[in-house]
Amino acid sequence: MAAALAGSFLSAGDVRLSSFQRCYAKKPECFRVLDNEKLLSKSAAFYRVSFSANKKGNFTVETIYRSSPIRCSSKAQATHSLSKSGVEDPSPVSTSLKAFAPATVANLGPGFDFLGCAVDGVGDYVTASVEPHIRPGTVAISAITGGNGVSKLSKDPLWNCAGIAAIEVMRMLSVRSVGVSLHLHKGLPLGSGLGSSAASAAAAAVAVNKLFGGHLSPLELVLACLVSEAKVSGYHADNVGPAIMGGFVLIRSYNPLDIARLDFPPDKELFFVLVSPDFEAPTKKMRAALPASIDMKDHIFNSSQAAALVSAVVLGDVKTLGSALSSDVIVEPRRAPLIPGMVEVKRAALQAGAFGCTISGAGPTAVAVIDDEEKGKLIGERMVEAFLSDGGLSSSMTVSRLDRVGARVISS
Repeated sequence: MAAALAGSFLSAGDVRLSSFQRCYAKKPECFRVLDNEKLLSKSAAFYRVSFSANKKGNFTVETIYRSSPIRCSSKAQATHSLSKSGVEDPSPVSTSLKAFAPATVANLGPGFDFLGCAVDGVGDYVTASVEPHIRPGTVAISAITGGNGVSKLSKDPLWNCAGIAAIEVMRMLSVRSVGVSLHLHKGLPLGSGLGSSAASAAAAAVAVNKLFGGHLSPLELVLACLVSEAKVSGYHADNVGPAIMGGFVLIRSYNPLDIARLDFPPDKELFFVLVSPDFEAPTKKMRAALPASIDMKDHIFNSSQAAALVSAVVLGDVKTLGSALSSDVIVEPRRAPLIPGMVEVKRAALQAGAFGCTISGAGPTAVAVIDDEEKGKLIGERMVEAFLSDGGLSSSMTVSRLDRVGARVISS
């Protein structure tokens, strides 16, 4: 029964929401909806549904999202099913090229799921190559290299962030004539709170897009990466947005996707002190710690701080940016106790002169902001000491600038 129900979806690709709901009502035990909020709105005619089969032969609904238009701050629009260029099965312009995508800091304190930025110096690399031995129209992962934890990553492209994003780009371009191989090099640790999955997806999406002529827009690439994020950590763009677009981004809406890039003044100094402890904080686990409801006074306070943060970014006011970044009263208080030493690390950063400090993304990395690189190094040293003395965790520290470019090709 489960296979029969899911089979119609697999062959259809895009299915009517009403059809899915009928099948779900008949046999709900066959499906596990991971992103249920996407079912709340019934205004869209179609939702896209992806499945996986478990050992018992049942199918799991991995992703449900609307096939609706995208809006961006420039008012340009694109559909999810076809690129704006209307290109069909483009020929590759190169046999191989390598792309880089930077680390990202999501949430920025009060901006949970709608604010994020890219930081320079660290990130993931993906080399995309046209390979005659790979079945046309498909993606294979030839190698995964990098630091600790890469052995945990699957080389099955359907279960790998880079592979999922690459497949989606191939689908959006309707590539059918050649197959593509990916070599993923992880420069970011897993579960670090620095957008590790987003960096892999962004680098793969940009590499494959450029391999076939670069016909997809940045917004379309963000959508391709969101398919990957939805499968591994949830449907949120505060990592993949800045990973693709660079700089600061504000997600105004997810349905339809509406992203605005916030320009930090180029003549202002801004440094991020990133301290990553030897501790893994899986995004799904950290999301499970969030409250189901919040008080109105907390909503009002966080909203005012998020607005202040956006204003500070545009004005280049690093002190106000730091103050707002430190002021989350909803998410950080629930997550900080799950990261050994985090409360004291924040205190140490502020006492050392940081303008602000919070958890980067879901953690465990702590991020502080300052306007002087040398002072940032001293702040980082105090934060490392606090992780060790109060959390019993060794940690590494780096001081980074804002990455204003985002994912890009670095060699071909």
